[in-house]
Amino acid sequence: MDEPLLDNPSLHILEKALGYTFKNSANLIAALRHSSYVNEQSSADLASNERLEFLGDAVLNLAVSHLLMTQYPDLAEGDLSRNRANLVNELQLARIARKINLGPHLLLGKGEALTDGREKNSILADTTEAIIAAIYLDGGFDAAFAFVKTHFRERLSHATQTHYDTDFKSQLQEFVQSEYHEVPHYKVVGEWGPDHDKTFQVRMTVAQVTAEGEGKSKKMAQQAAARAGLAALNASDKRQA
Repeated sequence: MDEPLLDNPSLHILEKALGYTFKNSANLIAALRHSSYVNEQSSADLASNERLEFLGDAVLNLAVSHLLMTQYPDLAEGDLSRNRANLVNELQLARIARKINLGPHLLLGKGEALTDGREKNSILADTTEAIIAAIYLDGGFDAAFAFVKTHFRERLSHATQTHYDTDFKSQLQEFVQSEYHEVPHYKVVGEWGPDHDKTFQVRMTVAQVTAEGEGKSKKMAQQAAARAGLAALNASDKRQA
């Protein structure tokens, strides 16, 4: 879509879905402006939403941290961190973007639009963070906090009902994507025993942490390595605190 006018009806539809009316619509337009769109424009004054995404990530993490501490006063620091990571990851943000029908409002370059950019989780998630920053700049932290509280309410209510006790790979990936913007890498580094009773050894590396695990299948060994990696990351966080 072309750069919208400040009084474009499309913006008002989006504001209604967001539950927030902007004092300065330029803040909302800036949040919708993907880098692929900016790269195709002749104006040197246009900026993409990447800086807003950076700010929105910080605002979101603060708001969700506060909500988790308030709603779950008995959770330990490690559990709070893991639940926060599960709540603010790319998949969850993209789900919220789809719920408010964000895709049609995105300002994308022609190439990105033709390759289903409006449905890409990464673009939807990044734009959601940019919108949180835009609300913060337009109306202050209370307004941004209200948005997060409203749109994350359902997920917050189920925050502790995750599969952390068994699925350590998912837990690790959600945590490091949120905290370090990396993904874990797994490699089989050893195997022994007869074909009908093999044991596998897997090495996991992420965020300058290496951990190993063993199991009777590659998947079980990966889970063991992920569990050891989580323990190492938690120990590192506590040392730095």
